Amino acid sequence: MLLSELEERGRRFKLALRATIPVLMLVMLVFYILFSQEEKSGLTLFNSFMVSALVFITVYFNYFLIDLSVRESMVDQTTQSYNQRAFVRKLKAYKPNTIILLVLKNLPVINENYGTEKVNLLLYTVIHKLDAILTRHGIKNPLIARRYGAEFIVALDSSKEGIKKILENFIEENKTIDDMEIDYAFAVVTEAQGNIEQILEGLKDIILAQEMTPEKEKQRTENNIKNAREIGAIEQDIIGALDKKEFRLSFRPLLNTHTNTVDTYEITARMTSANHQEILPRVYLPIINRLGLGIEYDYALAEHIIKILPLIDSNISFTFNLSPFSLRNRSFQKKFFALIEEQSLQPSRLIVQLYERKTHHNLSGYFQTLSTFRQKGLRICIDNFGSSNASMEYIKYFKFDMVQFDREFVTNLQEPTTYAMLSSLVEMSKNLHIDTVAKWVDQPSQKEILTTLGIDYMQGFGIEKPLNEQQLINKYN
Repeated sequence: MLLSELEERGRRFKLALRATIPVLMLVMLVFYILFSQEEKSGLTLFNSFMVSALVFITVYFNYFLIDLSVRESMVDQTTQSYNQRAFVRKLKAYKPNTIILLVLKNLPVINENYGTEKVNLLLYTVIHKLDAILTRHGIKNPLIARRYGAEFIVALDSSKEGIKKILENFIEENKTIDDMEIDYAFAVVTEAQGNIEQILEGLKDIILAQEMTPEKEKQRTENNIKNAREIGAIEQDIIGALDKKEFRLSFRPLLNTHTNTVDTYEITARMTSANHQEILPRVYLPIINRLGLGIEYDYALAEHIIKILPLIDSNISFTFNLSPFSLRNRSFQKKFFALIEEQSLQPSRLIVQLYERKTHHNLSGYFQTLSTFRQKGLRICIDNFGSSNASMEYIKYFKFDMVQFDREFVTNLQEPTTYAMLSSLVEMSKNLHIDTVAKWVDQPSQKEILTTLGIDYMQGFGIEKPLNEQQLINKYN
């Protein structure tokens, strides 16, 4: 049985005592009024009023306690683990050494295909199986809570060696429950002393960073385990770097296959901390977005990029990512367009890349936003084209200038299915007069095949190595 269930039973028992003792005292008082007087007067008007008042008070008091019991419940009714409010209160007294976040990533899909009763049973089962495996490894009375629909938090009062292996074994043993396949992710924070809310948010940032990490790198790094002090320090480094606009840009050459020259550079950004350490986008972007600094970040990055353009040849263009949230923000648009005018730039030298996994809920409004940028002369590109339904949905309704194909099309180019799909997408793009870009071109054989397919631009170490900011300026100034 979960620790939360035991504590909830104890709380309800105490509540029942609080309700029962006053009721017994009121009953005794009623009997005293009615039957213990020297002259038994029976049910007089006064006695009837007193009895009615006492009954009303008793009923109201019990209703109040029942309502209080519901509102002050410590447990999530579906899983019987702690709810988040009770969990946070417990943490302040418990002072855990390790906090874990476990996420059922595909719960929304499961919800769409199974009934509520079966999904609730699944969540209950997951929690109790997790408690069982922790107990099996000598971890007694772990605090387990349900945070949101698909998120569970576990607090341990010790730094258990091998916790990552324990969680990996749990996931392996419970990939399928009641014929439902589950996709898990987890993050761990050790030495979890300090700001609990910051730690809980930091756990989510770690999982988001995992999702942005290439599969090969996941296998060689334990990037889902962090120290609490490290989380706080990283957040402060990111805030400081954004405040000082400390960007380190890499310029990846895009070879124009028709002219055999480089006329466009794709920009990737990193930030640098006060001690000159690089901070990767998969680390800082989740934190920046959580702190509500996404628009500020995008404008600072765009400002940095736009101010480089006048320093290099006028035939060179830049392509870079901007968040759709920034693009839709009126204040961002106003400042962005004013900056372009201030630098007297040809707007077509700027190519804004978009990448969204899910189709925006208001397509007509979104396309109106993109049209605003197009009318100002900027070009619009879909990044990682072909990796999601969203990119295909967008291209049906909006005239894009460029598409950059997902890296899987190039790395798996030798596979007949991949080749056939890429060939069809290139042909479609040609018919729509959209420039095509193939990235991650590292081998001469890839370059040869892509040239045959009619790709307009190629990028990768097999084409030309990236330049840093100073190298780019030296080359073209």
